[in-house]
Amino acid sequence: MYKIDINKFKQAFPECKNPNELCNLFDNILSSSGIDTKERVNMFLAQCGHESAGFTRFNENLNYSAKALRGVFGRYFLDDKIASEYERKPEKIANRVYANRMGNGSENSGDGWKYRGRGIIMTTGKSNYKEFSEYSGIDAVNNPDLLSTDISVAIQSAVWFWNKNNLNKYCDKNDFIGLTKRINGGLNGLADREDKLRKLM
Repeated sequence: MYKIDINKFKQAFPECKNPNELCNLFDNILSSSGIDTKERVNMFLAQCGHESAGFTRFNENLNYSAKALRGVFGRYFLDDKIASEYERKPEKIANRVYANRMGNGSENSGDGWKYRGRGIIMTTGKSNYKEFSEYSGIDAVNNPDLLSTDISVAIQSAVWFWNKNNLNKYCDKNDFIGLTKRINGGLNGLADREDKLRKLM
C-alpha cells in the first residue's frame, strides 16, 4: 500500500497549512478506496491540489467582474448591461449560471448557490450532492457546507467523483493529459498540475 511522502507533499503544496493532518487523512481514505498505487495517489493529489489552490480553497470563487462574466459565462450574460447587474455578486451569479441543470431548480430557487462547487474537486449541482450522499451516507443535500468545512468530507467527495468516473484507468496508463481533460474539460492549468506531479513523484 503506497504511503504519501510528507516531504514531497510539502514541496508540492507549500501553501497548505495542515500537511501532516491532510496526509494522514489521505492515507486512510485513499487506501480503502482503490486509489492505492504510487501513480494513482500522486495523480489524485496533483489534480486535487490544483483544483483547490494547493488545498487552501474548498469553495468555488464566483466573485466575477462584468468583463469576466462575459468571458467565462457568456451564454448567460449576453450583453454588458446584464453582466453589470450581476458583477461581484457571487450568490446571484451562481443562481443564474447553475439554474435548471445538474438537478438544480430555477434561478429563484437558490439551488445554484446552495449547491455551488465545494470540496477539493468542486462538487457542483444538486444531483451530484445527492449522488455523493447516497455513496457516502453523509447528508450533503441538507448540509452542503460539509464539503467545504470538513476536510474528511471534502476528500471523500473527491474520491466519489474519481471512482464514479473511473479515473484510475488514466493513472494506470500514465495518461496525465487524458486525466486532466476528464477532470477539467480541457487542459486549463496543465503546467501547474504537471509541476505538482513531478514534485510528488
